[in-house]
Amino acid sequence: MKYGIQLPVQSRSTIYAEPWEADAGPADLAEIARAADRAGFAYVAACDHVAIPRRLAPAMSTVWYDPVATLAFLAGVTERVRLLSHVAVVGLRHPLLTAKQYATLDHLSGGRLILGVGAGHVQEEFEALGVDFAGRGAVLDESIDALRKTLGPDEFPEHHGKLYDFEGLGQRPRPTQSHVPLWVGGSSPAAVRRAALKGDGWLPQGDPRDRLPAQIERIRRLREEAGAEGPFVVGAVTEPLYVGTPDWEVGRRTLTGTPEELAGSLRAYRAMGVDQIQVRFRCRSLAELTDQMAAFGEGVGPLLREPV
Repeated sequence: MKYGIQLPVQSRSTIYAEPWEADAGPADLAEIARAADRAGFAYVAACDHVAIPRRLAPAMSTVWYDPVATLAFLAGVTERVRLLSHVAVVGLRHPLLTAKQYATLDHLSGGRLILGVGAGHVQEEFEALGVDFAGRGAVLDESIDALRKTLGPDEFPEHHGKLYDFEGLGQRPRPTQSHVPLWVGGSSPAAVRRAALKGDGWLPQGDPRDRLPAQIERIRRLREEAGAEGPFVVGAVTEPLYVGTPDWEVGRRTLTGTPEELAGSLRAYRAMGVDQIQVRFRCRSLAELTDQMAAFGEGVGPLLREPV
C-alpha cells in the first residue's frame, strides 16, 4: 500500500490548517516536497479553487495556490515523487486549456503527473466564470472524455460532444506518459459511479473507515457490470497521524503510537481493498512536520509495503 500527502500551506481551510502555516511560503512548500521525496511518499497533492466567496472565506480562507503552478514549482525541486491535483475542478476550464497546462506539467516533470478531477462545490466560482453550476456533473463527465483525448498521444486531438467540439488543433508538448492516470474525487453516489466507470482511480472525500467497504464494493460491482478492465487505484484519506507519543494535545481522532502500532492500524485500509492512503500529520512547525514525515517513511512505510 502506497502513501501520499496533501500539501499544507498551499490551501488553508480551517478544517485542517495548522497555525504555523499562516507565516509559511514557497520555501516551506519546497522543503516539504523534498521531505516527501526522501521519505518514499508516492505523491504530493495540491488543491484547486479559483476564488472563494465572502460567505465561505471564514471557514475556507482565501489561500488556495494554483495547482499547476504549484506542482510545476515542486517538480523542479524533487526527483521522484509524483504530482497529484486533488482535485482539479476541470469543468471551470475548457479541456484544451486544461490539457495544455497539465500536459506541459507532465512533460516538464518527466512523466510524474496524476490528474485528479472533481465536480467542485462553490457555486459562485462557476457563476463568475460563466459555467453552469447545476449541471456541473455533466460538465465533468464530458470534460473527462475530452481530456482522455487531449492528454493522449495524438498531436491533433479530436472531440465532438454536447459542450465541447474541436478538431484540427495541435498541442505540443505532449505528456511524457503514454497514459496520464486520471483519478476521480468525491464520495457522492454520482462521484463514485463516475470514478468506477470513467476513472483510473478513486479519491474519496472524507469517508470514515466504516463507510469505505461499501463504497469500494460498489466500485467493484460497477466496474464488473460494465466490463471495465485495467488497473484501478482505490484511495483513502486517513485520520490525522502522529508518529510517537506526543507531549501536546493532538486531538481525539489523531492516531498516535509506535511505527508498528500505526502500521497495524493503517493496514486495516489495505484489508478493505485500499491501494493508496493520503496521510496528514499533526504538527506545530515545519521542522516537526518534516521530522514526522521522515519517521513515517523510515518506520511505518516499510511495514505498509510488506505482503499481507
